[in-house]
Amino acid sequence: MGTRSNWKSGKHNFWDNQINTTFPGGVWATCPLTAMACDPTVAYEFFEDFMNWKGVAVATTAMAGWTVTQATAGAVTTSDSLQGGILVMDSDSTTATQGVQVQYTEGTLPFIPVADQDIWFEVKLKVVDDAVLTEFFAGLSEADTSIISGSANTSANHIGWQCVTDDGVLLFSAEKAGAGATKASTTLVEATYVRLGFHVKGITSIDHYVNGVKIATSHVTANVPIVGLTPSFVCQSAGSSSEPILYIDWVRCVQIRA
Repeated sequence: MGTRSNWKSGKHNFWDNQINTTFPGGVWATCPLTAMACDPTVAYEFFEDFMNWKGVAVATTAMAGWTVTQATAGAVTTSDSLQGGILVMDSDSTTATQGVQVQYTEGTLPFIPVADQDIWFEVKLKVVDDAVLTEFFAGLSEADTSIISGSANTSANHIGWQCVTDDGVLLFSAEKAGAGATKASTTLVEATYVRLGFHVKGITSIDHYVNGVKIATSHVTANVPIVGLTPSFVCQSAGSSSEPILYIDWVRCVQIRA
């Protein structure tokens, strides 16, 4: 391990150049992580490592602050054989549009895009048992118990990655009050972890990152939602013999305080 310090856009952070070589150009490089660790007035943070998950493999109930909903089939639990706390979302179906969704709903929705109050988000995840034939969402959404319905993203306010085209190709999507756009992003690779991150710059634009590398596209003001958003994930089958399972290692989100 080798700890290094980094200054970017007036933000000073520390990182390990052997574990995470992409940090200086990644999503967290411009987040005031060091300052907020010393001063809670700077920003607030949501971090879930699923080490204390108190749920069981049952859907349609709230688990440790998260609401779990099914599209007919699906189950959610944590792995007892993998290190570090892993959430396991099993679609448990070979029927298209069936699966499971989790959304953090403890108290109020924690993140609202506002001018000069940037938001940073990143999640580490992988899909197994068919990364191609999966209906998928990962990111922030308004409260919605069926984000992907009828093989379409029906959340009117969201920021995140989606796949509803039965090909494993993820599009980065942002939608404000039903007006949205998608950008090319990445393709899921079977049983391979990927880090998906984004930086919401006030209400002006959004940049997104894959494995710490910035993708050269951004959403603009018309697509930045201005309502309460919360971490949300969907894993549903796209049919055929697919029974995709989504593994989430951790999710982190930070917003500047007013």
